[in-house]
Amino acid sequence: MGEPPRRPRQLFLAGLAAVYVAAFASLYVQIPGLYGKDGILPARKVLRVTGKGLWEQLRDFPTLLWLSPHLGLDTELGMELLCLVGVLASFGAMVFEPLRDSLTFALLRVLYLSVYQVGQVFLYFQWDSLLLEAGFLAVLVAPLHLLKWRSTAWRAHDNVTFWLVRWLLFRLMFASGVVKLTSRCPTWWGLTALTYHYETQCIPTPVAWFAHQLPVWVQKFSVVATYIIEIAIPLLFFAPIRRLRLFAFYSQVLLQVLIILTGNYNFFNALTIVLAFSLLDEEHTGRWLGRSKRRHASAWPPGLRSFLSTLLELTAYGLLVYWSVHYFGLEINWEKKLLDTKVAFTYHEFTKWLQAVTLPLVGLGFLSLSWEILSAMYRCVCVRGFLLKLWATLQWAVFATAAMGMFAISLVPFTYIDYESNGKLWPGIHQMFNTVERFQVVNSYGLFRRMTGVGGRPEVVLEGSYDKRIWTEIEFMYKPGNLSTAPPVVAPHQPRLDWQMWFAALAHHSSSPWFTSFVYRLLQGKKDVIRLVQADESKYPFSSQPPVYIRAQLYKYWFTDGTEAREGAAPWWRRQHVQEFFPTVSLGDPTLESLLNQHGLKDKTPLKRPMDTFLPWILQSVREHSRPYSGPAVLWSLYLIAATICLLRALGRRPRGGAPPGRHKGPKRGDPADRGGSEKNGQVRKKEAKEAEEKAEGRGRGGGESHADGLRSKKKK
Repeated sequence: MGEPPRRPRQLFLAGLAAVYVAAFASLYVQIPGLYGKDGILPARKVLRVTGKGLWEQLRDFPTLLWLSPHLGLDTELGMELLCLVGVLASFGAMVFEPLRDSLTFALLRVLYLSVYQVGQVFLYFQWDSLLLEAGFLAVLVAPLHLLKWRSTAWRAHDNVTFWLVRWLLFRLMFASGVVKLTSRCPTWWGLTALTYHYETQCIPTPVAWFAHQLPVWVQKFSVVATYIIEIAIPLLFFAPIRRLRLFAFYSQVLLQVLIILTGNYNFFNALTIVLAFSLLDEEHTGRWLGRSKRRHASAWPPGLRSFLSTLLELTAYGLLVYWSVHYFGLEINWEKKLLDTKVAFTYHEFTKWLQAVTLPLVGLGFLSLSWEILSAMYRCVCVRGFLLKLWATLQWAVFATAAMGMFAISLVPFTYIDYESNGKLWPGIHQMFNTVERFQVVNSYGLFRRMTGVGGRPEVVLEGSYDKRIWTEIEFMYKPGNLSTAPPVVAPHQPRLDWQMWFAALAHHSSSPWFTSFVYRLLQGKKDVIRLVQADESKYPFSSQPPVYIRAQLYKYWFTDGTEAREGAAPWWRRQHVQEFFPTVSLGDPTLESLLNQHGLKDKTPLKRPMDTFLPWILQSVREHSRPYSGPAVLWSLYLIAATICLLRALGRRPRGGAPPGRHKGPKRGDPADRGGSEKNGQVRKKEAKEAEEKAEGRGRGGGESHADGLRSKKKK
């Protein structure tokens, strides 16, 4: 049945804990400005008191923030408490293996769901939903040993629950590839999407500028490679041949690393790589750590099984190459020394293909899961001892049922890619999905559906003034603004205000009601909101006194090319004014008051809670100490501390008393050999062999005497 993947499971759990650290810490530093009583969208307005009991409130709107009043906290401090507990728990699970427990991940999942429920528009991203679903699976995957005296390293059913992580990765990648074509976006169909993507994504990196300069044929081939990695290669996730699964793993990692280099997508790409650990096996991860078992050299000629495995593997690679060439018209142009590509199928043909394969893919997933369940049942039968066998079988039954249930309800969001297939699902599955939908157990995915900013990157630029004559631009820390400022590197931190500014620029300001509240807070000079714009107040042009007037202009931004940079122009961006985005307003302005009332953003006096008790005082102290630091600084400080702890722990495990590895030349004559007890050189082996020879001779020559001496000693005793 194969060796159980203990190390891949530990990599998944440790990686997920690291992602949770990024998610909680990144959100924590932004809570006052986003959700505080003077924030853009105060969280207290979401938790409306309805007169229901506590359990009814938790049932209808599941969040632990309902408990805040019982702890003497307002909603803002309740969110801070949840995030701090989440940071501590995830940090501990990241560093210490015993804390990678089912109870720990259940706590992390409940905490993130609680803040997600009141996050409103700033927290409704696909990676937040992905983290919630992956976190729920971690509860099933992680061992439960905190309540036991002794922990079990592996359970017979663990392959079944770990398979659900692979199924989640498949749904994510396959849907993300399919929606690019079902959206009918002309740039995806014309294979030109990446000629716009690098400069139009939310927060590009400096590498994105260089990627944007690549030739068009390279950009088009990159789109073809994206389709292959997201649509074709995910089918290999369920291949019975391990080399095909490893090929699929490294393909996914390659795509995510390239995205990390060119774009700031917070923890999303790291989370996707963490999910890809489900494609690994024990032997391969052992090679990474230098602990793999050496395989015996295969005999020649190879056996029938090895031959068929190699043949199937080569066939899979051949089909990938053939389909890529056939459906994307790959052809080398020797005259121009480039690779020509084009989509060689129509939208109608693609939708027909999608209808034909959606339900068979469901069947493929069902067969793969069934194989894992049957394999786990066989391992339960092989357990020694009747009681242990019974206990393993009982656990197998429970977790196999849970896995089948998770697989069933995940079919509803998965088949959203083809509504005809979605309608063919059993109605009971839809009812199950509707029951758990508010808990974010399973979700639908589909990233980069359409390419925005084809005619130029739309960007909102805020301006403030004291007299309506001299206007000063308000620059953000992360999003593009100043033409000569290089794009930043902020991942895995997500500046959620900067992200929403990108979405706001795609439509009229009325489509983003929060923008009115944002302008209102800047006119009031609220420090917490200003820190979302600039953590260093000295870089904020109105730090001494809030502006009297604020307006917003809409620009189109483009990356400069190599020629412009050489000519001494702005080295990163160029822009062109389009129109006014938000009218000139001031405090008390009728236009501003009308917009605030229209969207229900007018200030209301919040309930005042005593802040002199112990818990609010602790939370306020932590906030004051962390306030001067930006999100990336906080995150990388935590990761640096974790790396230091792991390094010190690794050094502490080294055997003491031995010479440093680099200077070790073996023991000299007369020195005690092999003091550490772990290595033996040639001289020691010779000495041991000589002693063994002498003992053997002693047994042969004086065996009788030795035996008599032994009898005498026994009598004396």
